[in-house]
Amino acid sequence: MITNEYINRAIDYILNHIDEEITVEDISNYCCFSRYYFSRIFKMETGESIYEFIKRVRMERSAFRLKVEKDRSITDIGSAYGYSSSNYSSAFKKHHNMPPYKFRRSIVHKSMMNPVFRNTQTELLTWQECSEKITVEIFEDCTVIFERYKGSYGDLSVHWGAFLDKYKEYITEQTRILERSYDDPAITLPDKCLCDICIDAPAGCTLENICTIKGGRFAVYHFSGPVEHIYSAYQNLFSVWLPQSKYKIDDSYGFEIYKKTDCGSRHMDIDICIPVK
Repeated sequence: MITNEYINRAIDYILNHIDEEITVEDISNYCCFSRYYFSRIFKMETGESIYEFIKRVRMERSAFRLKVEKDRSITDIGSAYGYSSSNYSSAFKKHHNMPPYKFRRSIVHKSMMNPVFRNTQTELLTWQECSEKITVEIFEDCTVIFERYKGSYGDLSVHWGAFLDKYKEYITEQTRILERSYDDPAITLPDKCLCDICIDAPAGCTLENICTIKGGRFAVYHFSGPVEHIYSAYQNLFSVWLPQSKYKIDDSYGFEIYKKTDCGSRHMDIDICIPVK
């Protein structure tokens, strides 16, 4: 768990400005610490230096764009993250072990291999079948109590139990349970995936670990099935529905709303909410 308020503030700043030129000094100054001190505590908390984290997120977010924006040129995507055409190809190949054009050709096939539950088969639906499960909805901003984790999404059930017990006094029948994931595990290594587990914060809540999940227009995949198949639902959104729909993925991050969970059977009803424009 990443508990340091300033580290989380730095991570939020990086994630929200990843398509801009960001330096270690920018992050240190934003959090009001010296570069040396903040670089040290950032690496202690996250396992990565600030520079490594920025570079990795930039490479992985651009790779995600290659995956879901199939009609957008590689040069345009690289440029959006601050790279010239040749520099982007070189940096991308160094990080992903293949040039961008090969990655784009192979990513759908790679996405069929579930890295979270390796023995679970990923099934891609037709666009029509996906559309029957998806609605486009408008959400308001919501304030949540959250804890942030870095690691495999497959381990979250353990953290969820502890989280819900820790904040049980804030939970009522109206409280929503949400999960905000920042990475596509088909692209990001499992041990580097970021996730916030959240509940609605009651009015007047004075806890320090509160943040706002921004609202807007979202494509909502209404999922019902075993937890092992949630990965398939995401891949159907990313690889089937989005590329063929009239919508484009927005720059903010998505989240899940837990509707119903059966811990015994591991069956879940959740809404997977992906920002679109």
